[in-house]
Amino acid sequence: MSELARDEMKIVLVAPEIPGNTGTIGRTCVALDIELILIRPYGFEITDKSVRRAGLDYWQHVRLSEYDDWAGFLAARKPRRDQLFLFEEFGTGGTVYDPAYPPDAYLVFGRETKGLPPTIIAGMEDRCFRLPMRSPHIRSLNLANAATAVVYQAMRAYLR
Repeated sequence: MSELARDEMKIVLVAPEIPGNTGTIGRTCVALDIELILIRPYGFEITDKSVRRAGLDYWQHVRLSEYDDWAGFLAARKPRRDQLFLFEEFGTGGTVYDPAYPPDAYLVFGRETKGLPPTIIAGMEDRCFRLPMRSPHIRSLNLANAATAVVYQAMRAYLR
């Protein structure tokens, strides 16, 4: 078992659309021994071969939880406000480098084409962060790349 308790930091994907991204993020979760939480609807079937292909033979080791919607997730998990870290292209809370991430953080990402719904962001703008990008030619990163960059930054104090 990792240095973190098994029920601590988590990646949350809200309505993911691309199975390969979800599979790749699942693989990252296995590497870091953290839970992957998926919130429906999905743009694919969780049994899709491309999810498993991207996760390789690691998918069977993903600690996966699924919820029908954001409200169901909130009701079941009851996260504290200070545990929630939302990531968006134009996050107004600062960059991923600004917060001190608690070991029980929920790192929340939206769908590839539309990001997080406004209903999730409303009232949480100060909890919404972005990855800095230097080039004016790039709007955003691939979801799997962004989630991996964020989780390694969030866990850096715990991975030494």
